[in-house]
Amino acid sequence: MTVSVMLFTSDLRVHDQPALSAAARAADAVVPLFVVDPGVHEAGFDAPNRRAFLADCLTSLDEQLRERGGRLVVRAGDVVEQVCRVVTATGADAVHLAAGVSAYAARREDRLRTALAPLGCALHVHDGVVTVLPPGRVTPAARDHFAVFTPYFRRWEATGHRKVLGAPRTVRVPEGASGDPLPRRAAVDGVSPGLAPGGEHEGRRQVRRWLARADTGIDAYERRHDDLAGDATSRLSPHLHFGTLSATELVERAGTKGGPGAGAFVRQLAWRDFHHQVLAARPLAARADYRDRGDRWRTAEEEVAAWKEGRTGCPVVDAGMRQLRHEGWMHNRARLLTASYLAKTLYVDWRVGAAHFLDLLVDGDVANNQLNWQWVAGTGTDTRPNRILNPVAQARRFDPDGSYVHRWVPELAALPAPRVHDPASWSLAERDLVDYPAPLVDLAEARARFEAARKPR
Repeated sequence: MTVSVMLFTSDLRVHDQPALSAAARAADAVVPLFVVDPGVHEAGFDAPNRRAFLADCLTSLDEQLRERGGRLVVRAGDVVEQVCRVVTATGADAVHLAAGVSAYAARREDRLRTALAPLGCALHVHDGVVTVLPPGRVTPAARDHFAVFTPYFRRWEATGHRKVLGAPRTVRVPEGASGDPLPRRAAVDGVSPGLAPGGEHEGRRQVRRWLARADTGIDAYERRHDDLAGDATSRLSPHLHFGTLSATELVERAGTKGGPGAGAFVRQLAWRDFHHQVLAARPLAARADYRDRGDRWRTAEEEVAAWKEGRTGCPVVDAGMRQLRHEGWMHNRARLLTASYLAKTLYVDWRVGAAHFLDLLVDGDVANNQLNWQWVAGTGTDTRPNRILNPVAQARRFDPDGSYVHRWVPELAALPAPRVHDPASWSLAERDLVDYPAPLVDLAEARARFEAARKPR
């Protein structure tokens, strides 16, 4: 009997799962394996919200595999060591793995390849599992990646993606494939109280509901995805991060809907691919400026602490930061505003903000988190690196009735929109109505400070 090992990482699903399908086709039996790797914690990728969501994902994956006659084998320890032990115990001659783009993923692949060779076991790394198009599929002339999104998107749209695959009908697990108990969400401390449930079953249910909704679903996405209070985004980013949903399948399902909403949503999936191809080509961009602007960032520890706590005195920024702490997730427009406030209004190093987001975001990953932060800070791929998002103007535009701010900063409920968005304009009587901090900075003065610091030297 031939045996393959399917090593799950950020692809925790059975539907449209090329690596699992290949492992099942190539052998009589498959070991579906997930390794709880302490290296993830040591690399700074571990966080309570993602650990809790992961526990949901692994439970759901085990259920999906059991429906097909299999089960998930969970091991704890160094990923290479555990994979080799499973290979030895089951006589597997191949290990299948989805390709990653981070430096950590590249090291893991190299270590696995080296360790498996003496065991007579081949490593098969599959592209197009985590993203729609794998990094490097489309490149500009004489360069290894696109540094600007628009030309990338044109090529991305013109390039066909792979066929969506069905889930395997059966998964046979061989003898000798022993494992540990599944992790449980309840065992994780420090989880955000409003953290959403995870897992493939939940992700697919969420897609069905979002595609069918008229007022806040995909049909309304193009005109409402920036509506802070409307909550009309898909909220699928955690499922994309853990791979409980296939980005390729989402593109296909959006295509069946058609219309401007579907087009805008697919563009966001391409934006995700764009950052993956940037990081694959420039892995140091996870911690170093993609484009050095000569910044002399401020330290401002007390201001950073106020930003993290949602006590900056800028209502829309505080609303976003409080949503992040409560849900482990934040509306995309609020992410832009809170990041711009830290990096450009307070002029604090984007890495400080990126690290805090990774501490809390359930969908926090290196490619999207770090490179979106760099985009906002102007050290990344933004073609207008010195743009500053005015939080008051943005709040008036995307939270016109103040509902988002009132939801997350309830102490301001007595102040109506649009006045709630601009503390600098409040009268003494209005200030007496609320228990709310004064703004950390004057927005005009902060803008002048940033513009002076970014002048060419």
